[in-house]
Amino acid sequence: MSRLLLVRHGDTASNSRERYWGHSDVKLSRAGLGQAEKLRDRLTSEKINVIYASDLERSWLTAQIIAQKHQLDINICPELREFNFGVVEGLTFDEISRLHPELAEFWASQNPKLKFPGGESLGDLRRRVNRFRQRLEKHTPEETVLIVAHAGALRILLCQLLGIGQHHWRQLRLNLASLSIVEIYPERTVLGLLNDVSHLDSELQ
Repeated sequence: MSRLLLVRHGDTASNSRERYWGHSDVKLSRAGLGQAEKLRDRLTSEKINVIYASDLERSWLTAQIIAQKHQLDINICPELREFNFGVVEGLTFDEISRLHPELAEFWASQNPKLKFPGGESLGDLRRRVNRFRQRLEKHTPEETVLIVAHAGALRILLCQLLGIGQHHWRQLRLNLASLSIVEIYPERTVLGLLNDVSHLDSELQ
């Protein structure tokens, strides 16, 4: 059995809860740094063999903080970036609805043909996450792999690993600084934990 520890990055100074930052390289907030430290403390006893992270700072810095107790290098993977939201990067959904009503309706309806002008399509996101997933095939069953990334990429990865139709990706909730665990056996893949934030203080959740 191999174990995948899937972590979403911590909170950002530019409000990750409300705004679609995508490929924008926003920084962790003070609260986000604290969340990463709580993840580090929670995962101290895990025997982690490999760490992968998106190349955006909010992701790799979260991974770097966790790695302090494990003396491991971070494997930086652009394939794990968040969705590229193009012209609506940094906007809230209310702002998108006002400025780009047709796009907002397409987004809300979870249309599989969704494409953000100046950004990516859902198919683009799926393909690059699948390229990352192929990297995981080289790991032995005894290894534990930490993956620190963004909600969109992690949701798609979960669907791919579990064999769930990828049109269900937005039905998986992944909060900031959450931990999910996937166990991969020869005959099946098991979701052992989803979106756990029990390591966080209530005011940071």
